Amino acid sequence: MSPVTHRPRLSQTHTEAPLTLAVTAVDEHGQVQDKMIACERPLTLYLNWQPIVTLMTLGARPQALALGYLKNQGFISDIEQVESVIVDWEVHSAAVITREDTTHVRDKLAEKTVTSGCGQGTVYGNFTAGLDQIRLTKPHLSQSGIYALLKNLGQYNDTYKNAGAVHGCGICQDDQILSFVEDVGRHNAVDTLAGDMWLDGLKGDDKIFYTTGRLTSEMVIKVAKMGIPVLLSRSGITEMGLSLAQQLGITMIARAKGRHFLIYHGADTVEFDGGQA
Repeated sequence: MSPVTHRPRLSQTHTEAPLTLAVTAVDEHGQVQDKMIACERPLTLYLNWQPIVTLMTLGARPQALALGYLKNQGFISDIEQVESVIVDWEVHSAAVITREDTTHVRDKLAEKTVTSGCGQGTVYGNFTAGLDQIRLTKPHLSQSGIYALLKNLGQYNDTYKNAGAVHGCGICQDDQILSFVEDVGRHNAVDTLAGDMWLDGLKGDDKIFYTTGRLTSEMVIKVAKMGIPVLLSRSGITEMGLSLAQQLGITMIARAKGRHFLIYHGADTVEFDGGQA
């Protein structure tokens, strides 16, 4: 991924959206308790003023979410052509303005697939197009490094710890977390991180993608398009997710928590060093 020489104008109006809300609940003993719940709000994405989709989102980093979604869906491909991303929470909209030709958008919108993503994700057109052109770097991991990364990831998931009901995703390098975001759907979180990487011109070849959600086909495809060769999840995998990981050469590690993990593909990329960090 080439360094970005032009950054689009990012604008957000009508205040930043809160991520949690204080409410009361009654427990099994009839006692009233003060609790926090995760917020969920619609965000309609516009591309050159044409409505594309309405996402249900927590609302963290909406500009990156808009860019990452449009890139991952193949609606736009050149960050240098993006002029602005304007988010207005009063009307729940994010407008992306680009000089790139977007006349193909209407045809792509006509063909959609409902995915297995939380909240029913949707992909448009031939989402798997171009996968045969992806060449990922073979990673070098260690058992101790995975343990150290999982330990450091325990410091994140703030909204989940406070309110639950969200997924978290992170871009990691070795045992460090470079960027982390939570959302009500894991597909929103991965799109947000894709947008962050795109804006920063960050390469994915030496990165690890972590998610609390399951590793399905659309998760594998999106991470492959980000150029990241390692998927690490606290949850499980699907058959199609595994098949795509094998096809693309992605190291797939799931059920990872504490000092336990299962490598479903790419065991030859992990050094089993006894787990001493």
